[in-house]
Amino acid sequence: MKRRFSGLYKFIIFFLLIAFVVSCSFFLFMHYMEFDTEELKTAAPLTFGNVIFIAFLFWLLDTLRRKLFTERPVKRITKGLQKIAGGEFDTRIEPVSRFADMEEYNEIIAYINKMAGELGGVETLRTDFVSNVSHQMTTPLAVIRNYAALLKSEHLTDEERLAYADSIDEAAGRLSSLVVNILKLNKLENQQIYPQAQLYNLSEQLCESLLEFESEWERRGIEIETDISDDVSIIADPELLSIVWHNLISNAMKFTGSGGTVRLSLHEDGEWAVVSVGDTGCGMDSDTGRHIFEKFYQGDTSHAAQGNGLGLALVKRIIDITNADISVESELGKGSVFTVRLRKGAAHG
Repeated sequence: MKRRFSGLYKFIIFFLLIAFVVSCSFFLFMHYMEFDTEELKTAAPLTFGNVIFIAFLFWLLDTLRRKLFTERPVKRITKGLQKIAGGEFDTRIEPVSRFADMEEYNEIIAYINKMAGELGGVETLRTDFVSNVSHQMTTPLAVIRNYAALLKSEHLTDEERLAYADSIDEAAGRLSSLVVNILKLNKLENQQIYPQAQLYNLSEQLCESLLEFESEWERRGIEIETDISDDVSIIADPELLSIVWHNLISNAMKFTGSGGTVRLSLHEDGEWAVVSVGDTGCGMDSDTGRHIFEKFYQGDTSHAAQGNGLGLALVKRIIDITNADISVESELGKGSVFTVRLRKGAAHG
């Protein structure tokens, strides 16, 4: 509505200017109409000259208007865009004067500044991501190279050779896990993976996910407590949610010491299926809790060799795209509990 009145206002101004020019020309010409032919011959060129002079005057005014109210803001915007295109994402374009109905330019500038801010944030994330990936890859690669060099020795015993080979295999597994998780996270963040919702038994899936860690809990003497309601079915993507359960149970195992306890429960709460994964591990403080879903963040660096800081980032992204909810309760020295709430008939977006 505002722009419509602005256009009407400009039309009225233009009409009045043209009417003024024409009226002045006719007035000058008609002023000599009472005189004879010779005087009219003098009046005609004078009137024509006046028309040219007035036209030139308005052309000059229009040129100044365009310089001030069109070319200046366009140059300011162009200069800012050139800096942003060159990678200077901290560039911000100053708004132009609000005089002479220039809100359209300020609106464009506001969106450009917002875009620059978003690009700056993305660039920071990209730089941090590359730095973190490089750091995460350095350790297993160094292990592989060192133990590969040791394997070349001719004086190794069979036990030493097997131990070195196991270390190389473990480091290669960590490197492979890092690459796989990066690819999965990239596809999820770029919406190249879409939930394939179907009706399936969540109770069975949780039991199967837990059993994947049977050898680990037996080896470390971890007690397993389960409270899984039978035949709880949901409409969701079983493949994506299996990644969630695997990472949550894996984290619980990783941070639970020998002789500790890992708990897994599932119950129904109206239209919700509620899954809890708890442990009696080291727990975390509130500051760590605010960052645990960030890529590569590892609050407890003593367990850094057992992961790459991408598991919970994957979990959070899957939870988001499946319209579910995740929360965590934790206390230092007492353990953590992750709770996932899923709509049993959720529509995925």
